[in-house]
Amino acid sequence: MRILHTADWHIGQTLNGFSREAEHGAFLGKLPELAARHEADAMIVAGDIFDGVNPSAESMKLLYDALAALHASRPALQIIIVAGNHDPAGRLEAPRALFEAIGVHVVGILHRDNASGALDMSRHLVPLRAGNGEVRAHVLAIPYLRSGDLPLLAEDSAEAGSSPIVKATRRIYADAVDAARPLAGGLPLLATGHLHCAGGLESEGAERRILIGGEHAAPADIFPDELAYVALGHLHRAQGIGRPTIRYSGSPFPMSATEIGYEHGVTLVELQPSGARCEHIKIGRTVPCIRLPEHGSLTLPELPNAIAALNLDASCDKQKQPFVYAVIRPDGPAGGLSGEVQRVLEEHPLRCAGVKIDRPARAEGALVAEPLRSLAECDPADLFEKAYVAAHGEAPGAAHRMAFESIRTGE
Repeated sequence: MRILHTADWHIGQTLNGFSREAEHGAFLGKLPELAARHEADAMIVAGDIFDGVNPSAESMKLLYDALAALHASRPALQIIIVAGNHDPAGRLEAPRALFEAIGVHVVGILHRDNASGALDMSRHLVPLRAGNGEVRAHVLAIPYLRSGDLPLLAEDSAEAGSSPIVKATRRIYADAVDAARPLAGGLPLLATGHLHCAGGLESEGAERRILIGGEHAAPADIFPDELAYVALGHLHRAQGIGRPTIRYSGSPFPMSATEIGYEHGVTLVELQPSGARCEHIKIGRTVPCIRLPEHGSLTLPELPNAIAALNLDASCDKQKQPFVYAVIRPDGPAGGLSGEVQRVLEEHPLRCAGVKIDRPARAEGALVAEPLRSLAECDPADLFEKAYVAAHGEAPGAAHRMAFESIRTGE
């Protein structure tokens, strides 16, 4: 069997106020061709389909159109979708009857038997069928786990070296595998998850630290060894965790400046008698995401030449203009510099994704901690001067001090 694993679409995301709809439309439009080219029997979407819990009508239409196109081009393709921390779990499940008619199985929350409290395997265990209809594997569809999903957090939490949150998460997967084992009949068992596994590389500014209770990451060994493959979502960089068959597929295109260098795409999983074989399938970008400069920083006077070297197309549609992150090194006072950079960028056929001011490093020893003082013991002018130096790397001038004093005194 062949399975496409993807995640973290974040439909509806904006970048510095700019829509990503063109990029989402292009990526979703490629999925039917990818499924056909790789003869996929199934596709797993491991959470964060939407960027927020209240997706717009346009965002929901993008998803529905994509699912309809996949079904039309490959009617036998099974699609398993689980909710992530960004998703509206209940709304994701709402069209369940319609989804099932086109081979889409959606799990937004944990479903339990009312009498026993055990996981409802009719909702969480999905048989995967080959083209001839024969069941070849099963997927344990586990969504992002919220606090109400974690069993008995307080019970036996004193186990040495064990977090009660991690322990409860481990128990859910262990119980799910135990319940699925007799139903799977010895066929390969896969699982989904939307969480942060320890050792995974994060994307600064794009991923929330989501494990409940202040915990940051769970160890990869929470997934039982007998799972043939674990399809993860949440981290935006395609990567394996712990063992080759526990993987994040990554996001389809950069969601932040940190992700510019990633090779975005999907994971192709092939189930073989010897186990699962995984391959990252790179997908080209519809819209360039550029860091100026590629490394280091530049000054404001250097910015126009750097932009000119990009050879931008003035006739390019706004939705497809490149996103540009500028990293600027002050060559004088940094106050207002970010605004000046944005004004320069706005004069060109590009979209400003963000401006970072690369302030001078402080001298060694400058960060020595001072004794704590109450506000009553602090001189406002002294605090202003320290804050200005921290922000701009130099002392405030006379005009700045006068402006501060006029604000402080109200004169």
